[in-house]
Amino acid sequence: PRKSRRRKSLAIAYELGQGDGAEPPRVPWEPRDWREQLERIREMRRSRDAPVDEMGVQKCYDISAPPQVMRYQVLLALMLSSQTKDQVTSAAMLRLRQRGLTVDSVLQMDEDTLGQIIYPVGFWRNKVKYIKQTTAILKQKYGGDIPSTVEELVQLPGVGPKMAHLAMHIAWDSVAGIAVDTHVHRISNRLKWVKKETKYPEETRVALEEWLPRELWKEINWLLVGFGQQTCLPVNPRCSQCLNQDICPAAKRL
Repeated sequence: PRKSRRRKSLAIAYELGQGDGAEPPRVPWEPRDWREQLERIREMRRSRDAPVDEMGVQKCYDISAPPQVMRYQVLLALMLSSQTKDQVTSAAMLRLRQRGLTVDSVLQMDEDTLGQIIYPVGFWRNKVKYIKQTTAILKQKYGGDIPSTVEELVQLPGVGPKMAHLAMHIAWDSVAGIAVDTHVHRISNRLKWVKKETKYPEETRVALEEWLPRELWKEINWLLVGFGQQTCLPVNPRCSQCLNQDICPAAKRL
C-alpha cells in the first residue's frame, strides 16, 4: 500500500509540472485597462490644440536651416523649455532666431545680451551659463553639431535625460527611450502605469520602458504632455471632461 501511494503522488507531481523542475512561464506585467486608456487619450488629443502642439520644441526651430543648425536649435529650445511654459519658450526662441541662431552667433554673444533675449524663461541666469558652456563644447568637440547619443547629450551642461531623449526624437529621429517630463510622470502615476508609485521622472521612465511597447515610446510624450496641459492638470484635474473617468484609478479620489 505504501508503494502505490508513492507512485500516485509522483504521478500527480508530474502532471502539475513540478516533477521535471519546470517553472510556469512568467506573464509580463502590464497595467490594467492601459490600451483602452491610451485609445481614449488619443481621442481627446485628436484636435492637436494644446500648447505643446502649437508652441512646443518641435515648432521652435527653423525648418529651412541646414540640418546641423536645426539640431542645435532643437537642443537650445529644449534647454530653455525646462520649468518654462511653451509660450515663453517659443517667444524666446523666436527672438533668438531673429538674430540668426547658430553655434557661432551664440559664441559671439555676451552673456548679458543672451540673458536679455531669453528672459523671462525659468532660471534664465543659469540657462545663460549652460547655453554658453554647452555651445562651446559643441564647437570644440562636435564640430558645431550636437551629439547623437543620449549618453553624450546628458554630459552637456544643462541637459537632462528628458531633454536628451527628446533631442534624439526630434533632432535625430531616433528613439532611444521615453522622454518623461512632469506631465508624463504625473499621469503615469495617476493611471497606475507604473507597478508602484514613482517619485521622480527618471524612475517613471525606467518603469514605463519595462512594459510599454517600443513602437509607442515616441508618441507617448506628445500624447501625455498635451493631455496634461488640457485635461489631467497638476491641480484640479478636469476629471468630469475626461473620457477615462470610469477607468482611471485616480478619478475616484480627485
